[in-house]
Amino acid sequence: MKYGRFLILLAVTLACCIGIFVITGRHQYTPDIVRQNDITETVREHIRDLGILERRFPRAQILVFDREGFCIYPEQETITLIDARNRGDLCLAVADGDRLLATAAIPDPSAAAYQTAFHRLSLAAVILLFLLLTAAVVFWLYIRKHILKPFDSMKDFAGRIAMGDLDEPLRMEQHNLFGAFTESFDIMREELKASRARETELKRKEKELVAALSHDLKTPIAGINTICDVLSVKVSDAYVLGKVGGIQKKTQQMELLVSDLLTTALDDLGEMTVNCTDESSSVLHEMLQAADPRSLVREGVIPACLIRMDAKRMHQVIGNIIGNSYKYANTPIDAVYSFSGDYLKLSITDHGKGVPADELDLITNKFYRGSEAKCSGMDGSGLGLYIAAALMEKMGGELICSGKGEGLTVSLMILMS
Repeated sequence: MKYGRFLILLAVTLACCIGIFVITGRHQYTPDIVRQNDITETVREHIRDLGILERRFPRAQILVFDREGFCIYPEQETITLIDARNRGDLCLAVADGDRLLATAAIPDPSAAAYQTAFHRLSLAAVILLFLLLTAAVVFWLYIRKHILKPFDSMKDFAGRIAMGDLDEPLRMEQHNLFGAFTESFDIMREELKASRARETELKRKEKELVAALSHDLKTPIAGINTICDVLSVKVSDAYVLGKVGGIQKKTQQMELLVSDLLTTALDDLGEMTVNCTDESSSVLHEMLQAADPRSLVREGVIPACLIRMDAKRMHQVIGNIIGNSYKYANTPIDAVYSFSGDYLKLSITDHGKGVPADELDLITNKFYRGSEAKCSGMDGSGLGLYIAAALMEKMGGELICSGKGEGLTVSLMILMS
């Protein structure tokens, strides 16, 4: 049924071609001797009244010439007998006994037949060309509608699937040659969409579990830290105090790690929010002091201005940076303030081994730990600077890592009000 239209169209075209050539080839010229004799007899009998030729042979283009070869019928003609012979006319002598009266000239019937056949063949060629062009156009339109367009649709659909667009279904047409493939492609789309939905739900549940566990772990860790504080006050034995100090140090590391995991999980769930308010730049001094229990920070003069930030989140950012310097550098830390356009720039610089230049753009990636941290065997999750950079971005600022020779500089671009 799909190819029946092509077969019918081809059969009709061939039948038309055969019929045209049969019709044009049937004509064969046979000389009409009787008509030629009739013309010569009429001219001989009515040599003085040749107008009868027009009445008796209305469609014949008859010319009559006298014995000198000048045209005497029709009278307005200026052609001569020599001209008529040169163009191929059939010249018939009109005689009365042995005396030549005139010469009648009529167009060569074979030439006329040739012209007729030529015109018919020309017409046949035009008709055949028209039929072929029509068939070609119809065939092209059919191919375009039922093959090329569905194929292009499938190609575009595959491209959208590759780009992750699983919402728009693939349209199916009734006479589509790719109907089975179209249906299979759309089933594949639905399965991929369902699989992606299941994967997204599993990831969401996994991150919710991490967030819930991190939140629940903060309570017992805080309890352990509190007990350590109490023991450090009430116990006087040096050995026990050393053990308590070690427990408290590990507890603080666990607390920082759990806090980072919780913040990261909330960020993945889209729930790590910031509430920015206008604050005095002097609060940065308090945050640095709170994050520097070992008093390693050497702070410069803070310019007086209003900054826009979430104080709790900014405290977390500064704490992560100072904590990294404690862990990896363990040197004095310089905190320098300066203005940079619409931002107050806080540059925190340690004097440790620093970070290789090819790793500076990577250390703010999630779970990335530099080569120095890996080689030293120090604990860490690779989340501190990632969280700090994400929080700075949410507060309308930026975190920039740089280093020249020894040491690492982390610059906080804090938006001013």
